[in-house]
Amino acid sequence: MSTLIPVTDVTPDLIARMPKVELHLHLEGSIDPATVLELARRNTIDLGVRTAQETEALYAYRDFPHFIDTFVRICECLRRPEDFTLVVERLGARLAAQNVRYAEVHFNPEPHLRKRGIAFGPLLDAMNVGRRVVRARHGVKLRWIADGIRDADSGPVSVTRTVDWMIESGHQRGVVALGLGGLEEGYPAARFADDFARARAAGFHVTVHAGEITGPEAIRETVKAIEPDRIGHGIAAVHDPALMSDLARRRIPLEVCPVSNLRTGAVARLEDLRLRELDEAGVILTLNTDDPPMFHTSMTNEFAVAADVFGFTLDDLHRFTLNAAHAAFLPPNERETLVARIDADYSAMLKTAT
Repeated sequence: MSTLIPVTDVTPDLIARMPKVELHLHLEGSIDPATVLELARRNTIDLGVRTAQETEALYAYRDFPHFIDTFVRICECLRRPEDFTLVVERLGARLAAQNVRYAEVHFNPEPHLRKRGIAFGPLLDAMNVGRRVVRARHGVKLRWIADGIRDADSGPVSVTRTVDWMIESGHQRGVVALGLGGLEEGYPAARFADDFARARAAGFHVTVHAGEITGPEAIRETVKAIEPDRIGHGIAAVHDPALMSDLARRRIPLEVCPVSNLRTGAVARLEDLRLRELDEAGVILTLNTDDPPMFHTSMTNEFAVAADVFGFTLDDLHRFTLNAAHAAFLPPNERETLVARIDADYSAMLKTAT
């Protein structure tokens, strides 16, 4: 499909109206400053701030470990299942406002049990109360990715327990995949290969954060040890032409999160991501926000960055959305329906733009 709309005419209005799909979004990192403050007050957590503006100041990071520390601090405000219902409902409203039709949302169940006593079942039940509200109120479909934490205080058992819980009741509660988050350095994905194999054997998809702040070797090792369906971030692949060719050949999509990589210091400049080189090498790209309020971004903003910084056209942005729809962890019939809806909505948008 050709839009005949040059890149100079990729306007903020058109980007805002485009249908979108997001595959890399963390529930705990989706909490806006006002909601963080509300939860802290509700649960008598002292964050050392009194206003939403002061809370927003927490969302500035020296480096990636500092970001992780802040992420953990925000998680401390989640103390009961109904807190997660609130967070899901507010996330859904923001997604709908950006014309996100479908999103897969990561969450970290093991620390919530170990640190705050919220068990997997009640946690997911509360999240699904919010999911049903979001579907009914906004028409946005959500699915869950349960992340094991590679550098958790509990050690490798974080991933093992997460898989145990998923196998027990995840399919019935909207969980579609096992993920792996936390600090990459010193915690290679290969150490968790057995747990990922168990999750896959139980019918779950797998996705792994790799090559975010590490080099191409981390991605190569992850592909060999885990054989993931998708890779979170994966930006280091651009430094290894052979790896890019391998990812393209294997058709393993990357869940790229440009503004996240800038805010955490993974890159010094957005241009350093070299997304156009990845795309031209045939690597399947999808655009995502990671932790939108924590990085002062949104899906609409990520699309604008892709156009303004990397020169991607409206058709390119639509292609990335179709990439995400095709890579969604949905049954084939639901995936086909999502792809058709994205295409139809995009065509309808173009008719009113020309």
